[in-house]
Amino acid sequence: MLLTLLLLIILIVGALLYDGNTRIVTTEYELFYKNLPESFDGFRIAVLSDIHCVVFGDDNERLIAKVKATRPDIIAITGDLIDGYGHIETETKLEITRTLIDALTPIAPVYYITGNHDWDSGLIRPLFTLLEECGVHILRNKHTLLESGGSTIILAGVDDPNGPADMIKPHEFIKRVSEAEGGDFLIVLEHRNIHLPLYSVLGVDLVISGHAHGGIIRLPFTDGLIGQQRDWFPQYTSGVYSISETNMVVSRGLGNHTGIPRIFNNPQLVVTVLRTA
Repeated sequence: MLLTLLLLIILIVGALLYDGNTRIVTTEYELFYKNLPESFDGFRIAVLSDIHCVVFGDDNERLIAKVKATRPDIIAITGDLIDGYGHIETETKLEITRTLIDALTPIAPVYYITGNHDWDSGLIRPLFTLLEECGVHILRNKHTLLESGGSTIILAGVDDPNGPADMIKPHEFIKRVSEAEGGDFLIVLEHRNIHLPLYSVLGVDLVISGHAHGGIIRLPFTDGLIGQQRDWFPQYTSGVYSISETNMVVSRGLGNHTGIPRIFNNPQLVVTVLRTA
């Protein structure tokens, strides 16, 4: 009887771990804004974060199908597309990435920002070349205007601080964008999930980030158990957080590099839907 119970527990734990690390969940957040142009009402942003060269099915077919099903207007890749460590060969990392990107770009325009692992991988230059060849818009402390129905909103991308030491600081970059484009609705893509208080002061409308991996382990009544610095109960690990008029959407991400299996923390595809209030 005891052996049967032990085997049952092992099977249940094994099933939970398998599900929690392989089944992609899609989470949709509707965010309402008084200053959003009406032509952008219903605008859909599919967010892929912390991919870390993970593969879901042959040639990532399960992930690609999930993205296509969200009917995105744009796709935002918010850093750590490449894994900085692990035992995957260099060429294999680039092959996995090219296969995925080649499948994503026909679905919707793809915008990419760097993450710390992208820089740590030693593959940042080949990665930039690959993304450019595939038609991805790389936002390295740059911004662009998205157009719909004659109106525009701003999409700005913050380069990860693991990049060049002389790069512009996030607050300086956002100030420049605001000065250049005036008071248009402003979305900021940033890999790290720590600057909500800063962006609320700067008048950013929406921040989209990742990095936290959902806190690795998610238990009831927690916002994630373990932070990226191995700190306990970190802030801003998953979902929507708000200060004043600024919202921040944090994705739990898709891949994993920690060596700790995801527990109650499935790989996540986030869809952010903009709505006029």
